[in-house]
Amino acid sequence: MKEQLLLVDAYNVIGSWPELNQLKLENRMSEARDELLRILSEYKKYRKINMVIIFDAMYVPGLAKKDKHYNLDVVWTGKDETADSYIESLARQKQSRFTQVIVVTSDQAEQWTVFSAGALRETSRDLLRDVKRAKREIHLHVHSYKNVGSGRNLPFSDQQLKKLAHFRDELSNRKR
Repeated sequence: MKEQLLLVDAYNVIGSWPELNQLKLENRMSEARDELLRILSEYKKYRKINMVIIFDAMYVPGLAKKDKHYNLDVVWTGKDETADSYIESLARQKQSRFTQVIVVTSDQAEQWTVFSAGALRETSRDLLRDVKRAKREIHLHVHSYKNVGSGRNLPFSDQQLKKLAHFRDELSNRKR
């Protein structure tokens, strides 16, 4: 099975996810970025998928670097490099027989460009749906795990329980 690598156009996702876009509109972009990274970190752990989150210099000019946040590879492109061009280059470089690159962006031109390089494409909304699905699955797993030990473990077999019920009934009838 091929390893999957998710390349995320971060500002595109922030603009497409209602909660993150609201933070952006309130001039709380750093909070939106941090929340996106936190959400994707949980998603990465649950889905066991490699990912690179790419921010371009649109909102943080002159800050070209690669970093790790919440156990995610985060790239900040340089002043003259867009996230799109970085993603296109990285998709071509990483796509192979052993690695399936999936690019997350709602930019249709970008989707077709990376698709022509052999990468799969996923919209920001599709990723949001899958993140929500993963959260529901996590919740169900946690809930079922919490209920595993909540049942009563009796040391009696069904036959023994029937005999005990019979004795109980006999004792109740004698008291009358």
